Amino acid sequence: MPIEAIEPQRLYRQISDQLRKLIVDGEFPVGSRLPSERDLSVQLGVSRPSLREALIALEVEGYIEVHMGSGIYVCPPSPAPEGEIDLSTQEGPLELIRARAMLEGEVAYAAAKNGKKAQIDAIEEAFQQMIENTSAGANPLEADRLFHIRVAEATGNSVLVGLVTQLFDARLGPLFDRLHSHFDTIEVWNDAIEEHSRVMKALRARDPEMARQAMRRHMDIAFKRYSASLVGQAAQIKKKKAGPVKEIGIVKPDAKKAALKSTPVKRITKPAAVKKTPAPKAAVKRAPAPAKRRSARA
Repeated sequence: MPIEAIEPQRLYRQISDQLRKLIVDGEFPVGSRLPSERDLSVQLGVSRPSLREALIALEVEGYIEVHMGSGIYVCPPSPAPEGEIDLSTQEGPLELIRARAMLEGEVAYAAAKNGKKAQIDAIEEAFQQMIENTSAGANPLEADRLFHIRVAEATGNSVLVGLVTQLFDARLGPLFDRLHSHFDTIEVWNDAIEEHSRVMKALRARDPEMARQAMRRHMDIAFKRYSASLVGQAAQIKKKKAGPVKEIGIVKPDAKKAALKSTPVKRITKPAAVKKTPAPKAAVKRAPAPAKRRSARA
């Protein structure tokens, strides 16, 4: 048979594939609650952000459903399953935020240093549009996009404009869209506006280092925001359909702890990358005394 190219698989996809198989094989029956995010991340040997990306993927595909303050439950098969959605080319939302933090911090630095007055004014215009949209109860995502693109334009580098646009637009895919559905509230956007105001202040002051730090701070906060527990901190908006962003309650940490008791995971094996290879026996024989120390550390 013909040889096919082997493509490296994103970590969140490896995790979601393993959990999906456990669900399909009946390890987690329909209606059952999955172990807590903390327990799953420990047993899989992966970080909680990577696990969260995997859970979002399974939710998009229709295998699980998040119940705020209760847990994550296995869904019954659907006549028209969302599992037919192809996520193989989708980047992990949290990885995208990390990439943007590395790039856009330097973009903000260059914008503060090289931007012309008209370009800074254009960024200010996008920022004010974010404020107006949020105050009116409308989603300010488009104004947010315009803000970041105009900061890139102020660098005078068309390649950077393309990269910033590409990374921002990646958040418009199904994974990021579902992640936003759990966390986007008026409070979140008000916080984001405060973070953007720090960037704006640095750009007006023509302070490159302040602009870099303000943009990195904005991205770091966004990463922490979207890394919160889906069950304990995510806002429930199932009843909300397309429309204005509304204020939604948040479960308190104490309530979260009481709600997240779960059964242990069965037959979940750690990814190959997590396994440690023992030191070669030959090396131990050549150095008797140090070999005991190595054995003790192992």
